Amino acid sequence: MVDNPFFYVIIIACLVVAGVLAWGLSTFQAGGDGKRSNKIMQLRIAAQFVAVVLIVGFAYFRSMGGN
Repeated sequence: MVDNPFFYVIIIACLVVAGVLAWGLSTFQAGGDGKRSNKIMQLRIAAQFVAVVLIVGFAYFRSMGGN
């Protein structure tokens, strides 16, 4: 699994999700603009969607005999 470059793309996507989540939570904690915080969390949802699609695609590819 680690020898597949697609695996590293998934790791990067998950790290992006974690980074956006941390950014959004810090914005909430700072008590800044509520609309901006909401937009950051919407960005997190989009990034999380991409990460989940990548993970499911990777699992599907592996189940079909791909390395």
